[in-house]
Amino acid sequence: MRADGAQLLALVTGRRGHFRLESGLHAALWLDLDPLFADVQRIESFVHTLADALRPHDISAVCGPMVGGAFLAQLLAERLRIQFAYAERVTRSSDGLFRAEYRIPPTLSARLDGRRVAIVDDVMSAGSSLRATYAALAKCDAIPAVVGALLVLGSTGADYFEEKGLPVVSAGRAAFESWTPAECPLCRDGTPLDDVVAIT
Repeated sequence: MRADGAQLLALVTGRRGHFRLESGLHAALWLDLDPLFADVQRIESFVHTLADALRPHDISAVCGPMVGGAFLAQLLAERLRIQFAYAERVTRSSDGLFRAEYRIPPTLSARLDGRRVAIVDDVMSAGSSLRATYAALAKCDAIPAVVGALLVLGSTGADYFEEKGLPVVSAGRAAFESWTPAECPLCRDGTPLDDVVAIT
């Protein structure tokens, strides 16, 4: 783990157990990210680092999924003096992997047409909400240019975007393990499953 990844992890509360993430993957660690933006000064240096990493990619807008990604996108847009947008979750199925769907509100989507956009989230592990935001941006005729997160956990999400030719930047990285339901050792052990993302 890089030192900056450890510093970021120290700012959030984690729970150990057996969790179904929004992606449908299972994990033994869940991070409570809601308080992360309650005191922006605590994360200011990390936001600054991420803004500097995004700057070379010639972006004119930044978009993040609700909730934490949108908060981060707004901070970055202000720092970089570019357009801000957000994606909101429309639906999420409890069956299968990466079934979440997000949309860009119509009042914002027209402003993204033809713009080079950075897609950002507070933390990316498998990247479920970032993948869904990427798909939503395609419907707006935006041009995804780079993916960013304050903290990248593991490589599942980063690998997905890098395979699509999108660079992934962050203020920190840390190891993280997740499994498909069929491969999950916690399922095999009979550990009760906690669905940490409400199904809508």
